[in-house]
Amino acid sequence: MAADNETPTCTFSFSEALDFDPELADLMKHRSPTRIRLPYGDAEAWLVTGFDAVKQVTTDARFSRAGIIGHDYPRMTAEPIVSPESINVMDVPQSSRVRHLASQAFTQPRVDLMRDRIVGLTDRLLDDMEKAGPPADVVEHLADRLPQHAVLDLLGIEREDWSRIGKAVHQLLVVGEGGKEAAVKAKADLTDYFAELVALRRTSPGPDIISAMAAARENEDHLDDRELAVMALTLALSGQDTATCEISNIVYLLLTQPDLMRDLTARPETLTDVLHEMLRCIPFRKGVGIPRVALEDVELDGAQIKAGDFVHVSYLTANRDPERYQAPHDIDPERPSAPHMTFGWGGHRCIAMPLAMAELEVAVGRLVERFPNLRLAVPPEKVRWDTETIRRFPLELPVTW
Repeated sequence: MAADNETPTCTFSFSEALDFDPELADLMKHRSPTRIRLPYGDAEAWLVTGFDAVKQVTTDARFSRAGIIGHDYPRMTAEPIVSPESINVMDVPQSSRVRHLASQAFTQPRVDLMRDRIVGLTDRLLDDMEKAGPPADVVEHLADRLPQHAVLDLLGIEREDWSRIGKAVHQLLVVGEGGKEAAVKAKADLTDYFAELVALRRTSPGPDIISAMAAARENEDHLDDRELAVMALTLALSGQDTATCEISNIVYLLLTQPDLMRDLTARPETLTDVLHEMLRCIPFRKGVGIPRVALEDVELDGAQIKAGDFVHVSYLTANRDPERYQAPHDIDPERPSAPHMTFGWGGHRCIAMPLAMAELEVAVGRLVERFPNLRLAVPPEKVRWDTETIRRFPLELPVTW
C-alpha cells in the first residue's frame, strides 16, 4: 500500500470470477478524483469514478482524447491498443463527422438484416454443441466463435483469414511486458490487412459493413480510405473482444444464479432489460481504458485538475455508483430502466451498440430457449478465468443439460 502522501500504483490485476476489483472498490470510496499510477506510461493520472463526474469528463471539450497522441500516456498494456488514427482518439468536430458517417451502417433496418445472419450463425453453433453432447463448453461452442464469426462475416472477411485476425486481436490485449513486440507486429499486420480490404471494397462492394460505410454520404462528404480502414479495425477489435467477454459472463451469471435463469426462462420477453442490468453490473474488463488530457485547468468534484494532466474514467465504477443505483452491486431484473456506461458515454459511445445488443439477444435468447435445463458440469470454483489480458471472462464453461 502507498503511504498517505504517495500516489498508489494500481495494477488492476484482480481476476477472480466476476467479483468486483477491490482496488477499484477502494478508489470508489473517494468522493472526488484521485491520483493513480498504472503499470505502463511515464506519468500519473487522475481517476474519476462517480457516474456524474464520468459523464462530465466524457462530454466536456476541455478533456481531449486526441491530446494523448505522441505521449507515453498511463495505460494497462505495454503497447497502446489504440492507433493514432483511430476514432477513439479523435475529438469533436472530427469525431462527430466520422461517427455520423460510420453510424449509417448501423441503422435499425441494417441491424435487423444483420440479425437474421446472426441467428443463422448462432443456430449452427448450437446445433454443433447439441450434437457433441454434454458435457460441452459454451465458451468454445458459442462465446468464442459467435462474436468472431459474426463481426468478421459482417465485415466481409474471408473465412480463411478469421484465425489470423483472431490471434492478432488477442495479442493486442495481453498485459505483460513480454508481449510488447508481438503486439506491435499484430497492430501493424491488422492495419495493413484492413487497408487492403478497404481498397478491394471500393472496387468490389458487397453486402458487408465496410461497403455500407464506404457508401455512406452526407451531402458530398464521405469516409476516405484511411478512415474506413481504421473504422473496420476498430470494429474487428471491439466486436470480438467485448462480445466474447459479455456472452461468457452473462451465461456464467445465469448458470450460477438460478433465480436469474428461472426468471428469464419464464419471462423471455424481459430478455433485453435483463441483459442491460447484467451488462451494468459485469466487470467485463480490468482497470481503465483510454485516458483524456486536460486542455486547461478544471475544477472537478473538489479536485484541481491542471492543464496537461491525464484523466482516466472508470465506466465500471460509474455503473455501480450508489448515488445513481440503489443496491448497485446487486443484479435486479426488476430495476427501473436507467442508462449505463458499459458501451461508453458521450462522443465515444460505441456506434455499433445496436449490433452488439442484437448479438447478445440472439446468443443468450437462443441458448436459454434451446437448453432450458442448462447447468454447470463443474463446481463454479473450478471454472478457469482469463488472467493474461485486460479482459474478465471465463476461459471455459463446461455445461450439461
